[in-house]
Amino acid sequence: MRIGIAGCGRIAERGYIPAALAAEGVAISGFADPDAGRARECAELWARGDGSESPTFPSLAKLLAAEPVDLLVVAAPAAHHLPLAEEAAATGVRSLVEKPPALDLSEAQRLAALDPQPLVAFNRRFLQGHELRDSIPADGWLELDLELRFRRDAWGAHQADDEALLDAGLHLIDLACHLSGAAPIAVRDARIEPERATLELELSRGRARIACATDRSHRELVAVRDRSGKLLARSSWGGLRTRVGGLIGRPDPLVLSLRRQLEATRAVGVSPVESPQSFLQRGHPHRPLATAADAVAAMAVVEAARRSAQLGGAEVTVAPLAGASA
Repeated sequence: MRIGIAGCGRIAERGYIPAALAAEGVAISGFADPDAGRARECAELWARGDGSESPTFPSLAKLLAAEPVDLLVVAAPAAHHLPLAEEAAATGVRSLVEKPPALDLSEAQRLAALDPQPLVAFNRRFLQGHELRDSIPADGWLELDLELRFRRDAWGAHQADDEALLDAGLHLIDLACHLSGAAPIAVRDARIEPERATLELELSRGRARIACATDRSHRELVAVRDRSGKLLARSSWGGLRTRVGGLIGRPDPLVLSLRRQLEATRAVGVSPVESPQSFLQRGHPHRPLATAADAVAAMAVVEAARRSAQLGGAEVTVAPLAGASA
């Protein structure tokens, strides 16, 4: 699978390039970024690992015109996600859009209307989702607790400075729906600040308590219980465990999840003529790839959370949305 990367920031450097190097059957065809220095650094990083040259381009149009691309990774700041995905779709190339996939619900809906419909990089489906989903029963009430926190300054983004709810909370919203296989119903007790956010998400078969922060040391916790409080599944990343794991050669969790995501995409193919449903379900009904329809569902929860926070934590119904896949 030949991928192009549009946006040569930190997620490309620390995530997609090492993930593509580790993935089976994946190669980077080229890099596009108006910052020639950033594009060159990413190309050199790929060449050091793969031994092959990948050209750099000042724009996506030049990349798509010059190089064969099966999948475009949209890793630019969020304000550029929709235009880049539209440009790729116009040439028949499917996109994999980084989070936040869009700035608001309206943009997410425009993403979902593209043909071919983009995939969305909700990569925690390939980390905690990979670890836990088989341990969670298909039926019955669930209580989920999800936390994701990290220090934004330690990440060192070149341009992006998204609020915590979009930067970290979106992952947890999507993961709650993915693990439970349930649709979002309502949001209550939302409290939103630039660097922190908490909310309670009512699902069609349970409840998820979500907490995120971008000003605290890295930790990721997911716990799933049944109605009686019995622990069904638990995942923990970050802190001393992850640091020690890196020292003894265990894969970085970001690289691991992105590698699995790329390999899952390659396994089903990226034919632009298929519908999102057949693309995702062809022979693999539980494959965790997320489409822009899932982004619409997650952004609808974000809008409900913002309204709840404005109303002092009051319950706000999530508008029912068709097309999202659990």
